[in-house]
Formats: sequence, structure tokens, C-alpha cells
Amino acid sequence: MRKKVTIVGAGATGGSMVQVLQLKDYCDVVLIDVVEGLPQGKALDLAQAGPFVGSDTRITGTNDWKDTAGSDVVVITSGVPRKPGMSREDLVNTNAGIVKDVAKNVVKHSPDTTIVEFANPMDAMTAAAKKVTKLPRNRIIGQGGMLDSARFRTFLALELGASFKDVYAYVLGGHTDTSMVPIVSHALVGGVPVRQLLSKDRIDAVVERTRKGGTEIVGLMGTSAWYAPAWATIEMVDSILLDRKRTMPCSVYLKGEYGIKDSFVGVLAQLGAGGAEKVVEVELEPEELAALKKAADAVREVAGLVKD
Repeated sequence: MRKKVTIVGAGATGGSMVQVLQLKDYCDVVLIDVVEGLPQGKALDLAQAGPFVGSDTRITGTNDWKDTAGSDVVVITSGVPRKPGMSREDLVNTNAGIVKDVAKNVVKHSPDTTIVEFANPMDAMTAAAKKVTKLPRNRIIGQGGMLDSARFRTFLALELGASFKDVYAYVLGGHTDTSMVPIVSHALVGGVPVRQLLSKDRIDAVVERTRKGGTEIVGLMGTSAWYAPAWATIEMVDSILLDRKRTMPCSVYLKGEYGIKDSFVGVLAQLGAGGAEKVVEVELEPEELAALKKAADAVREVAGLVKD
């Protein structure tokens, strides 16, 4: 029997996630949304691309949670997107209400699922979903670090004129402009430390652009990105469904790692069939560790704004 993935939210990001899964062709997909006709129409449109893609993925569009039953992984994208001048923190209570309602329906119909939370402000929304579902920390994971790391890698490659494939770098901390922590000390290009290839001024410029990567796109398009976020999220789904045991930057509830307790924050985690199976602690420079702890405090503060 094929694995089953549900994407909650049939907007641009959710639709793109379904498209990526269709290309990978290792599971069937349910696309659910409250808007009648929208998920059904997108599912039918994508299904008709199947003959060209060469994919046998069965895509179901629905407004009924019963169709999601038995999902192995559920990705929650539903929420209000950022608009120009709006911070992720501005979204907190509007999206918290949506996410909590969605999360309750998820576990009602798929009690053994792993949730990947996408809606912003992501770290706080992951905390809200955990609170209402009471899922163990390995089965509720936030996507933010994967996208921020992809931006960091992209900007480093562009700065150096290097292949994107040769850049290995990651971002920890929170998924906000002010709380993300690009880890320069571990950034490599073709195995060479980036500090041997770029001056501090140029590295600082890349770090700053990474932190404002989402804001840059919002300023250009008037709304949040969806292509890169979709690919970043499905890389996580891929590792969970296929038990790849890949080590990825994602938001996990910490229980003492890095000296941080009771907060979601972006760290490296090994993703497999058990969800976030292990937090991978790496040696950070003092200022990086301090920034990571500050990010955890910021997540707690934003999560604290969520009304019960």
C-alpha cells in the first residue's frame, strides 16, 4: 500500500507541495481546504498532468477531513500569508486559531501521523499545535530552517559564483528576520570553509540578506514565497516517509539540548520514520550559541501571545 500525505491548505504553497510530491511519485496525496471547489480543482488539474509527468500519484482534493484519515504525514500550510510591512509576529493570533483547529482535526483522523508545521510565525504555531494535540516532540516538527538554509546556500553560491550543489551551510534559531542564526562557522563550499573564500564584510552581507530573504520576496511580489518553501518542506517529508535518516535544520521542541528547555527552536535533527528521531548537537561558537538561546527566548515570547 502506498504511503499517504495530506497537505492542509490549497494555496500557492500547498499546491506546489502537491506538485513536488507528484514528481517524486512515492505516495498518494490529499489536498484539503475550507474553500469549496479549490482543492478539488487543483487536484484535478495536477492529476491531468500525470501522463506528462509519468507519475501514478493519486491526488484527492477535498473539504472533508474524513478523506485525510490514515495519513502518514500531514503538512499544515493553512494560515494568512504575510503582506508588505507585516512581520511574522503580527500573524500570531489569527494563524494560531486556524492552526489549532486544523491540528485537532489532523490527530482526530490520523492519530499516528507526523505533523510538519509550515504556517507562520512557524515556531510559535508549532508550539500551539503541540499544545492542542499533545503529540510527542518527535512527531511535530516545524519547517523554517530548511528554507532559511536554502536561502543562505543560494546567496553564498551567488556571491562566490559557485555551484549550488557545492555549498553546504545551515541556519538555526527561529524562523523570523531577527531570530534566525546563519551558522557561518560550519559553512563550506566544496569542503572549504567559507571564511577562507570571502571577507568578513561579504559574509556579513550574505548573512543579512539571508535573514531578510523572505522579506525581500514579499517586497517584490506582495506576498510570501511558495516554490522554495514547497521544495524545502517536501525534502523533510521525503526523509520521514522513506526513512532516509537525513540530518536537517528544523524546529524541534528542546528538552535541554544547547541548554534550552521547553521551547521550539531550529536545530539540526535526524528525520526518519519516527519523525524527528534525534537532535544533533554541534559545537557552536560562543556568539552563535548565545544567538540560538536568544532565539528560543523569542519563540517563547511569541508563543506566549497565543490566546487559549
